[in-house]
Amino acid sequence: MRICVVYALPDEQTLVELDVPAGTSVEQAVELSGLRRRYPQIPTTPPCAIYGRSVQPAQPVREGDRIEILRPLMIDPKESRRRAASRTSRR
Repeated sequence: MRICVVYALPDEQTLVELDVPAGTSVEQAVELSGLRRRYPQIPTTPPCAIYGRSVQPAQPVREGDRIEILRPLMIDPKESRRRAASRTSRR
């Protein structure tokens, strides 16, 4: 099966395409990608998503999946919206 694993930082994105056997889990695919060796800040079992939907590490991947390694949020989304709303209400 052909899949890809992606890790994005603010200034760069790394995409690794892999051929994996049926039954490969998300966690195994992340390990096979080699991204944890390249980016040591990625935790052992990082939170992941497939096409933006959060998934469990043990979930099997399917043909064409794009596994996204998630980073912690820098700001709470609710707080970000509050700030944006207060800026537009001042205009």
